[in-house]
Amino acid sequence: MSTQVPRLFAGLVDDAAVFPPGSAALPEAVVAHRGHRTAWYADLVGPLLLPASAVAAGELSGLVDPAEGFVTGLIGDTGVAGVPFALSFLAPDGVTARQIEVPVAKRGEDPQPGLADLLKLTERLDGTRVYAEIPLTFGLLGALDTLAEARAGGLPVAAKFRTGGLAAELFPTPVELAAVICACRDRQLPFKLTAGLHHAIRHRDPETGFTHHGFVNVLAAALAATAGGEVDAVAELLAATDPVRVVELVRANRDTERPLWVGYGSCSIEEPLTDLIRLGLVNGGFQE
Repeated sequence: MSTQVPRLFAGLVDDAAVFPPGSAALPEAVVAHRGHRTAWYADLVGPLLLPASAVAAGELSGLVDPAEGFVTGLIGDTGVAGVPFALSFLAPDGVTARQIEVPVAKRGEDPQPGLADLLKLTERLDGTRVYAEIPLTFGLLGALDTLAEARAGGLPVAAKFRTGGLAAELFPTPVELAAVICACRDRQLPFKLTAGLHHAIRHRDPETGFTHHGFVNVLAAALAATAGGEVDAVAELLAATDPVRVVELVRANRDTERPLWVGYGSCSIEEPLTDLIRLGLVNGGFQE
């Protein structure tokens, strides 16, 4: 019979096919996403992530049937101000935005003004989950405090961080990422990640020389942090390049709900799925 994706991995990987480095054309991405949603591994896959600029330009119109109930995640590349206009294009096509993700500042900028604007927008939305992308630099902890306070007040907001990019400084060290995970844990604040999580285990990309975080390492780190682990113990899991320890911890928790970490966007669904199968964490397709 068809193999179910274990509960720990449910909705782990949002479909970011149209974003670099994949950069798929939107029509092809929509077709491929439908395939993911009907495949045996469908439970692994979150919504198709779309830039607000493309939606506002009408690029999605005509690609979906209003009756199919297509679900997206809207990435606010237009900034907070452009999000409502982009959202106005979805309802006529029967499309639902499951989540909205917006950067609130550039690196080195104070995130609080952009965060205030995003929280005002969130108040006007009808319960749609909103993620504030916060740079891992100046003002981070204050921004997390603001988000945690808003969440405690009933707003469906959470944090989002980048774990990679086109420069070495955009890849946080294991200690830096562990500190952020523990800070979110202390504030009961869920978080998303994006960029750089191409494979399950921490590894060095031979083409760029950059060392990437592994998504199974992050899963193990979130589990350890939720269990009370401090920054050094969480960082040790993030830094591991030998899969044995992190895989054993993740395997032992496969049937539990994923703590803290909501998931991440990947321009490939096949890559993380293949890694999970190779590590024995997901069975490939069928079982006796």
